[in-house]
Amino acid sequence: MHVAPVGGTAVQDHVALAEIELCGELIIAASTAREERLSLESIDEVLRVAEERDAEERDAVGE
Repeated sequence: MHVAPVGGTAVQDHVALAEIELCGELIIAASTAREERLSLESIDEVLRVAEERDAEERDAVGE
């Protein structure tokens, strides 16, 4: 059995950390929602889908 050493050897996975942050934001949004469920538009807003789409389009155009 291999056990990870204790100390400063932890590897940070920035993608996993970003996913955890987004999940947390979704949980907060769901817990404060006035409706029973979040709408697809609300989910997209929390996940900043439009911002990401705009950034990808700017990158594709070369801005």
